Parts: sequence; C-alpha cells; structure tokens
Amino acid sequence: MQSLPIEIVVLGLSVVLLLVQLFLASVPTTVELGGAYQAGPRDQPRAVNSVFAGRAARAFRNFLETYPAFVALALALTVTDRGGGLGAIGAVSWLTMRVLYVPAYLVHVPLLRSVVWFVSLLALLAMLVRLFVG
Repeated sequence: MQSLPIEIVVLGLSVVLLLVQLFLASVPTTVELGGAYQAGPRDQPRAVNSVFAGRAARAFRNFLETYPAFVALALALTVTDRGGGLGAIGAVSWLTMRVLYVPAYLVHVPLLRSVVWFVSLLALLAMLVRLFVG
C-alpha cells in the first residue's frame, strides 16, 4: 500500500479545520439570531452582538481568504511530483499556523495573531517556491 504525500494528508486535515471553523462561526450566530432567521433567506441582514460569534466569523472569513491558494498549491505539488521538502514543510506550517490563528483571534491576542497570520503566508510562499524552483 502506497502512503499518501504529506501535502495530501495536510489537505485532508485542513478540511477538518474548515469544518471546525464553520461550526465555531455558525453555531453561536444561530443561537443569537435564531434558527428561523438562519434557515430563512436573510433578506434583512442582522448583525451579531456576541464578541465570540463576531470573532469566530471573522477568523473563518480570514481562513477562507488563503484556503484556495493552499488547496491549489497542495494539489499542484502532488500532481507534479514536487511534493516533500520545502513544500511539505510549508503545508504543515500553514496548517499549524491556521490552527493557532483560531484561538489567538478568539481570545484576542493581537500581536500573536498577526505573527501567526504572517507565518502562514510565508508557508504558502515556501510551497510556491518548491513548486517552481524544486
């Protein structure tokens, strides 16, 4: 049995993070705004008042900003057989930083949150370098 490339394993784990963040963002919002509103068309936008719900939603949106790039790079590294090395380090680092970003945002650790975000971008750059430079 052939083992999966690390980039694919991390890609699978990133889906778990996606679902966890979706849950963290949607449940408190639904509790606050009500299930009927959330299940409806939401023609009249309502703002959440809960600090936690707002932070969770913003952290999730921030995740979604770089997630497509991560997915594209993980798949590109795998299909071009350029995985491993710097690409694998970048993939693991990106996921680690994105996991750390969530509590850093939720409990309001401003400088740490910014550093974690920046390192996650460097991780994407590492994957990109591996793809084009080798």
